[in-house]
Formats: sequence, C-alpha cells, structure tokens
Amino acid sequence: MTFLQDLTFVLVAAILTNLAAGLGALPFFFIDEISDQIYVVLWGLASGVMLSASLFGLLPEGLRQGSPLLVVGGAVAGVGLVIVAKRALSNYEFHPETISEADFRQLVLIVGTLTVHSFPEGVAVGVAFADLPVGGRGIDVLRFTVPLLAVFVTTAIAIQNVPEGLAVAIPLKTAGLSNTKILGWVLFSSLPQPIAAVIAFYFVNVTRAVLPIGLGFAAGAMIFLVIFELLPEARTRGSQLSGSGRLELAVGLVIGIAIMSPLLISG
Repeated sequence: MTFLQDLTFVLVAAILTNLAAGLGALPFFFIDEISDQIYVVLWGLASGVMLSASLFGLLPEGLRQGSPLLVVGGAVAGVGLVIVAKRALSNYEFHPETISEADFRQLVLIVGTLTVHSFPEGVAVGVAFADLPVGGRGIDVLRFTVPLLAVFVTTAIAIQNVPEGLAVAIPLKTAGLSNTKILGWVLFSSLPQPIAAVIAFYFVNVTRAVLPIGLGFAAGAMIFLVIFELLPEARTRGSQLSGSGRLELAVGLVIGIAIMSPLLISG
C-alpha cells in the first residue's frame, strides 16, 4: 500500500465519524422531540467511550511509543490549546440556531468554535491510525490491517458525534428549519474532524518522533472536553429530572465504558 492510499483510508474513516453526527438529526425525521432522559444517557455514553479511549487506548499507546515526559507534554499542550482557543472565541457564544442565517463573519466564528471541539477528536483518529502502514495486530478491512487502537478510537468518536449532532439539531428544529437543512448543518458541525485526522496522520508518519506527543495531545484534549463540556452539558439537561439525572448519566457512562471494554482487554 502506498502512503497516499493509507492517507485516503484514514480520510474515509474520519468522514464516517463525521457522518455519524448525522444520526443525531435523524430522529427528527420521525418524531418532534427527544426526552431529556435519552439526551442525558447519550451524553453519559459519549463521555464513557471518550474517557475509555483516552485512558485505556491513547495514553497507554503513547507511553509505549515514547517517554512519559513526551506524552504528558502532549496532553498539557492539548488542554492548553483548547483553553486558549476557547478564550480567543470567548466574546462569541455559539448558538446552533443562528448558523443558517449567519453572515460571512459569523460563519467564520462558528467554524472556529466548532473546530475547538472537533479538532482534537480528529487528531485522535489520525494518530490512532499511525501504525496503519505497519500492519500487525488489527482487523483486516479492504486489504488494510487496521490497528485495534484505530478501530476503538474511531468507534468512540463516532459514538460521541451522535449526541453532539443532537445538540446541534435540537435548537435548529426549534428554530423551524426543515429536517433536510438540519441534517446538512449537523454534518457541517463535525467537518473539522476529517481535516484534522488527515493532518495528524500525515505528521505522525512523516515524523514518528511526534507520535507520543500526538497521542498525549488527543487524550488530554478529549479528557478536558469530557470533564468541562460533555458532563456539564449532561448535568444541565438532567437538572429537571428526578435525582438531577444522575441515574441516567451513570447508565450512559456504564454503557459507554462497557462498549469500550475490549480496548482494555486487548491492551
């Protein structure tokens, strides 16, 4: 396989995670409202799979590929970049219902805001495929031996994209957009992921020394997003539920970790 073929395969895998976001919009083709219970469970599930992919996949692989200092440095850089980017965009608060009527300047800000969330996830997909040209342990797909880490990380990001897509779809539905337009904007919201995946895969293959840094970067950024974005969003949505939605959140977390448990076993 040529490097270009490997790069194309990674791009296709990342596009599939992007398309998974569209699943968050599909329910509105059949129903008009999603219950808060389901919403909280989905956010819990997304948090579970992303934490598992980071703690049991990306970080251990980073430590196998390089020194703890490089991995920790990458994780700190990942968290730092997200914080800096969020502060740079702090004067602009993203409201999904405004994207269909945004002017060029607003659209640039929206893309920037979406990139803060999606870029680390795309990086995670890209670095997880770093051993694609090498082969070894993995799953055979279309004559490619896909590393197990890449399988689980891609699965985790795809699952996480479903409630992410739902979070974008709900206000768009409330704003009265058609289901087709909602689906289009939801897919647009995850567009930075395939771009980031290709960039990350390219760099870790051209300069293998940055692989442990890249793995740490992706893990650190995703853990930060789970703790400070996904879980607070779940708690906010569950605030009106019995027990403030703690049971629904716990159920989602357990399901998410259970889905990713083969990663722990295979590691």
